[in-house]
Amino acid sequence: MPSQAVVIGVDSSTQSAKAAFIEVATGRILAVGRAAHEVSGAEGARESDPEAWWQALREAVALGLKESGVPASSVTGIAVAGQQHGLVVLDGSGRPVRPAMLWNDTRSAPQAAALTGELGGPGAWAARTGSVPVASLTASKWRWLREHEPRAAEAAAAVRLPHDFLTERLAGVAVTDPGDASGTGWYSTGTGAYDPGLLELIGLDAGLLPAVAPTGSTRAGSLTAAAADALGLPAGIAVAAGTGDNMAAAAGLGLGGGGLLDHPVLSLGTSGTVFAATRARPVSPALSGFAATDGTYLPLACTLNCTLAVDRIAALLGLSRDTAEAGGEVVLLPYLDGERTPDLPDASGFLTGLRHTTSRQQILGAAYEGAVVTVLRALDEVLRACGLDPTDPEVAARPLRLVGGGARGHHWVETVRRLSGRPLLIPPTGELVAVGAGALAAGASTGDDPVELARTWQGAVGRTVELPPVERDAATWSRVSEAIDRTVSR
Repeated sequence: MPSQAVVIGVDSSTQSAKAAFIEVATGRILAVGRAAHEVSGAEGARESDPEAWWQALREAVALGLKESGVPASSVTGIAVAGQQHGLVVLDGSGRPVRPAMLWNDTRSAPQAAALTGELGGPGAWAARTGSVPVASLTASKWRWLREHEPRAAEAAAAVRLPHDFLTERLAGVAVTDPGDASGTGWYSTGTGAYDPGLLELIGLDAGLLPAVAPTGSTRAGSLTAAAADALGLPAGIAVAAGTGDNMAAAAGLGLGGGGLLDHPVLSLGTSGTVFAATRARPVSPALSGFAATDGTYLPLACTLNCTLAVDRIAALLGLSRDTAEAGGEVVLLPYLDGERTPDLPDASGFLTGLRHTTSRQQILGAAYEGAVVTVLRALDEVLRACGLDPTDPEVAARPLRLVGGGARGHHWVETVRRLSGRPLLIPPTGELVAVGAGALAAGASTGDDPVELARTWQGAVGRTVELPPVERDAATWSRVSEAIDRTVSR
């Protein structure tokens, strides 16, 4: 192994690729290369060309290699963490048959509802897969494709998730991991394998799917000569199986069997996500009961409308996002693209409580509050899935790790603090997904436990900000919660 062994953790997200060059011995991030790719679609459609993901990965690696200043010979491994749930359909030559349907494509909501009923309801799905079909799940999208574009479905020689597609380009092997596979709707978290009955239900041949590696840090293969030439890296370096973005973020935080269990995380990004690593297998219909990438589980809830929705409200009001004030009597549910948790794919934004004295700043603050209460309600369900009682004083006082782009926004942080009543921990790195992927790459090249390794890396990145709790704003919580309950019951 080179004296300065370096691994590359790739975060292939909805809108860009990031390639973090990480020193294995210390966890020091030497550089992060970035490259954007496009999302297209209207009226519920959200699609991307998988070839654009590959091009963005190549550009991000090239930029990171140049910025880091390390010789390519120092790189010993690479892993990809990708946006979950996307449906990638390939022909016999490994090329996309059509653009990938992304996680936030809501066109398949009717198919999700139909699948739920065909198996016997939400409880039956949660018992089999840990999750109930919603528009985001890959199974719903495959059913939609079969119904609306049957020729594309019939042309499929392979079906992949976004990170699977990129890993296959790197190593030339078709492989996924339990974490990302558990977000498809055809993988059983109970058996740890594809569910033949569910595959039959949705009309998908198991032969089209990649093999499932034991963990995301399992060495799936070696960088092929073609991929090495495209990336400017040595052929033969370790390629990890990789995982989904949420599973990688958990690993990057040191959450899992080799680290922290039953500690909640709130990610404020385009979507708002809450999760925790646990040994308890989640079976709640209200959650995505994912597998983690290391053999534990990752109960997770995701809301569609978070920072992007609030930024849109700010733009409509002609305000900077940091000029928001507490909403007062105003309630704004910023469900601009429908909603996933609660499952309201056809919902639109809801505004009530306006007075002559209401300011634009209060309306904006109410959008923050609507988004935060929505995701914190889901957090309570995640804690229950871990076998914890959210009302227990010890559980209620457990620190909440706050990550994602919103964790760098003052009003986001203070709104979460005010409405959760919890102490907050804000880790220093904004590249948790890429760091988690880097830990998987290091695991594939060294055999070390990636979660344990990521915990040792954290001190090299910087100081975690610790914010003490403040008294919970119960009045705002009740006002927004009642509005959500009325919306769900319609």
